[in-house]
Amino acid sequence: MAHDLPGWVAELTDPRRAGTLDELADRLVPLAEHAIDVSRRLQTQLSELNDPFKREALYERVERLKVRAGEALAEIAGQLAAPGTERIDRICAAWARRSGREVGADLRRRLDAEVGPALARHHERIAATVSASTSAALEEATGTLLGRVEELAAAVTELIHDVLPLAREGLTLASRISALSLRARQGGRGPVPPQMREAGTETSQAFEEAVGRLELEWAALGARSATVRAALRGAEETAYSQVTAAMTRSVEELAPEHTRALAQAESRAYALLDGAL
Repeated sequence: MAHDLPGWVAELTDPRRAGTLDELADRLVPLAEHAIDVSRRLQTQLSELNDPFKREALYERVERLKVRAGEALAEIAGQLAAPGTERIDRICAAWARRSGREVGADLRRRLDAEVGPALARHHERIAATVSASTSAALEEATGTLLGRVEELAAAVTELIHDVLPLAREGLTLASRISALSLRARQGGRGPVPPQMREAGTETSQAFEEAVGRLELEWAALGARSATVRAALRGAEETAYSQVTAAMTRSVEELAPEHTRALAQAESRAYALLDGAL
């Protein structure tokens, strides 16, 4: 579907269609404003592109990784500790069904006092081992993350240095257009003289070329900014995955020991319960 603007738009914005100096001045004003607008939009985009690489943003990214790793570690520690308490509860229930007697409060306190500490010490050892593995993985993942961010920051800095002069070019052009508009305004209300008409034509052509480049750069930079944001997010998620993978490996390696400890605790608990009969 075509989206053509009304014909009067070009009539009122194209300096080449001006018949008098006043008309020329009037048509130059929106060109200057347009050049300023696109330049500022480009500068704003460059600033936003650089924001994720500022010290504060980098600190927040690393802290976010640490917090997420800490939450995952706490969840694993909770899962490790829960089976110990649940195991004693199940043992008491099973023993009650088998013996036809309920486990009294005194006997349960004895189980908690004699079996519970051994389970607690085991859980502490497991948690400490997983925590050590997590810390090492976190340190490595943080180093990888920072390295990737630094590499990406260098590329973004180079991009900004390449594009920034274009934004300044738009402001320079706006100043040039404004100066020509002022000259036309000061020239009176008569027809546009040949020299001024030539200047208006040259300025219009320069405007079209410069703003065309700026608009294209603005669109391309928007796509590049989205890619940079996705890359940063991907680097952060990959770093977190490195940490959780290390946690998983550590838990898997400790699983046989954990199973043996629970079995030993179960045997000890049944021996205490049977001895109470």
